[in-house]
Amino acid sequence: MAASRNWNVWGLEASVVVRDPEELGTAVDAVQSVVRSVDEACSRFRPDSELARCRPGLAAGIDASPVLALLVEQALLAAEWTGGDVDPTLGNELDALGYDRDLRSIDPFAEPLPLKRREGTGPGWKRVELDGAFLRVPDDLQLDLGATAKAVAADLAVQAVAAASATGVMVVLGGDLATGGPAPDGGWQVLVQDTAADPAQQVTLATGSAMATSSTQHRRWRHGGTEMHHILDPRFGLPAETVWRSVTVAHRSCLRANALSTASIVRGYPAVEWLESGGVAARFVDRRGNIITTGNWPAMPYEPAGEVQLHG
Repeated sequence: MAASRNWNVWGLEASVVVRDPEELGTAVDAVQSVVRSVDEACSRFRPDSELARCRPGLAAGIDASPVLALLVEQALLAAEWTGGDVDPTLGNELDALGYDRDLRSIDPFAEPLPLKRREGTGPGWKRVELDGAFLRVPDDLQLDLGATAKAVAADLAVQAVAAASATGVMVVLGGDLATGGPAPDGGWQVLVQDTAADPAQQVTLATGSAMATSSTQHRRWRHGGTEMHHILDPRFGLPAETVWRSVTVAHRSCLRANALSTASIVRGYPAVEWLESGGVAARFVDRRGNIITTGNWPAMPYEPAGEVQLHG
């Protein structure tokens, strides 16, 4: 029988589920070590994180730690896969919208901050230089790796558990989920439901699969009298239009699933055709709670839980 443990991280719920209960402690230790290393490398809200400490020197270039270099590399890959819809250089824009601290500390009546003008031409992510460990970021840009760091952490956590134990494992960090090792009989059972007001669907994931949900219903705040959410459209530096309440994508890696789900929020209606043309298994929930699926995502109703078949 599987065993699990839950805790809070980054203001979100994290959980580890293992097939072999006696391996739960080992798996939790491995996952928490990965989460801690990612947080220490790139948190925007910790003054002692590597990214915060090195920010004054980024314009000239720094030698990043292996963890930070990997996180930046993966963020740039996500930007490339999505044509820049997931851009890791929107830190200044988030600050200007008031998201420069933990959401629980934001003053809803604060006046909007002036946005620092970008001096370069072209998308910000294309102006980031990463050569091995050498990292250079132009002074008019600020890295924010929040869009991809959780997904990278989920992928790394599964690898860490595999190195420490032979148990099957499912790691969930907020809306990002990855699996590895032998699955329980019947596969990994996942309830897909963003909020209590959204339609629920239970699906089955085969081992080695990952899933990510991007949502416009969480990480919301008021700033300057306006309702905000955290997924920005890089073209405008403002929250993307809320065409979708949530988008859930299944893929071989959590990073890829997260990049596609986040970009789908940014793209709005055209995202359905985009993912369908790529054979991506995805589930869109619109503002009225209607569901659209692409690829081999199981249709509703279902009995038993539909199995998500990954493309490729």
